[in-house]
Amino acid sequence: MSIYQHFRPEEKEFVDQILGFRQQVEDRYAPKLTDFLDPREQYIAKSLIGNHGSTQIAFFGGREETERKRAIIYPEYFQPEEKDFQVSLFEIHYPEKFGNISHPQVLGSLMGLGLKRGKFGDILFLDKRVQFFAAKEIGEYIRLNFHHVGKLSVSLEEIPLDCALPIQEEIEEISLTLSSFRLDNVLSSAGRISRSKAQQLIKGGVVKVNWRIEEQPSFPVEEGDVISARGIGRIKILSIGDKTKKDR
Repeated sequence: MSIYQHFRPEEKEFVDQILGFRQQVEDRYAPKLTDFLDPREQYIAKSLIGNHGSTQIAFFGGREETERKRAIIYPEYFQPEEKDFQVSLFEIHYPEKFGNISHPQVLGSLMGLGLKRGKFGDILFLDKRVQFFAAKEIGEYIRLNFHHVGKLSVSLEEIPLDCALPIQEEIEEISLTLSSFRLDNVLSSAGRISRSKAQQLIKGGVVKVNWRIEEQPSFPVEEGDVISARGIGRIKILSIGDKTKKDR
C-alpha cells in the first residue's frame, strides 16, 4: 500500500518534503529544523516520523500552546531544547491614538515582505498590544523592512519568549457521533447549524479547512484538520474514534 493513500493528493508535496527530511536525518545523523507548520502539517509530520526507528520529532512555536509550531526531526542521541527551534518574538509598537491594527493586517504586512507564511508563527493580541513569533533566521530582515501595518507606521522590538502575551481562547471540547466525515456534516453537527446552512456557507466561500477555502460540501474531513467558518469560529478534529454498531 502506498503511503500517499493515507493523505490527500494536494498534500503529496509536503509528505515528500517530510520524508526527505527524515532521510537526511538518518543519512547525516544530525537534526533537521522545519519552518512553522500549521496543525494539519504537524499531524502529517508526526504520522510520518512517529518513533520511526531511531528518528523522532518534537514541536515548539514560542510557547507550548501556540497553534503554529516549528518541528525538529532528530536522531535518538539528540535532545532538543527550546533554543534549538530558533524562534524569535517581536512586539509591534504603533501610534494607538491613530487607530488599531488587526490580525489580517499584520499577516498581510508580513507576507508583503516577500517571505513565506512558514517563516511566521502565531500572532498574539491583548488589549492594544500585538506580538508575533518568527523564524530567527529572518529576524534581521524583518527589523530592517517591517515599517507599516495598514496605514500606520510601526516599529519592532525583539523581546524574550517568556514575555509572550497569553493566548486567550474559549475552547469547548465535544464528542459527536456522525454518519460521515463530509465537511458539511461535520460543520453542521459541531457548529450546531442545519445541514443546508452549512452547505450555503461552504459554497459561499467562507469556510476554510486548514487555512484553505474549501467550496465542496462533500470534502472529506480527517483527524487533525482545522475548520474555520465565518460567524461560527474554529473546529479542530482532535481524534476519530471507533465505529458504532450502526456504522456511525
